[in-house]
Amino acid sequence: MIKVALVDDNSFLRHTILEKLQFFDDIECKFVAENGKDLLVKIEKNTTIELILMDIEMPMMNGIDATAEIKRLYPQVKIIMLTVFDNDENIFNSIKAGADGYLLKEITPDELYKAIIDTMHGGASMTPSIALKTLRMFRQPIDFEAENANPDLKLTDREIKVLEQLSTGIKYEQIASNLFVSTGTIRKHIENIYFKLQVHNKLEAIQKARKNKLI
Repeated sequence: MIKVALVDDNSFLRHTILEKLQFFDDIECKFVAENGKDLLVKIEKNTTIELILMDIEMPMMNGIDATAEIKRLYPQVKIIMLTVFDNDENIFNSIKAGADGYLLKEITPDELYKAIIDTMHGGASMTPSIALKTLRMFRQPIDFEAENANPDLKLTDREIKVLEQLSTGIKYEQIASNLFVSTGTIRKHIENIYFKLQVHNKLEAIQKARKNKLI
């Protein structure tokens, strides 16, 4: 019996992945966690965990930081990144943090099972498109810090506060209450943030702000 843990902040996707695992009698999900910090607390009480299926974009502590910390504390535990994000920087940083595999969530139950078995036997399972990206990065290394840095990128103090709160995963209404403004004002701030950062959604905004050390 392979004892696994699932880490994902999206309840629907957690349920979907658990359904895929239920097809196989030799895999047991011992617990689910909603972010990296939640994982670190729960794994202390479940030290028999052998493999973790790890999402990347999560509040509190993302999957890449959690991977690095788990590998430091429990180097024997295998970690497969299981995410919807296939951008080069996430792949590079996941491997650098110690990930043993990198799969996209669209994977079928049989493919997921095979990846888990292969990883437990010392393999490094990757979705084919991820494997191609990884090979390309090794052939043509990318300086992500130089690529993402933009010293001219600026947000107002209020926009930074809004984005900081947004990054914790709380809803617009709660941000508005915390900052003593209307929800409409928060939506306008977020619209301005997206425009200034040239992004289209919350996750892109948070990623770009962090890369440029705005939050």
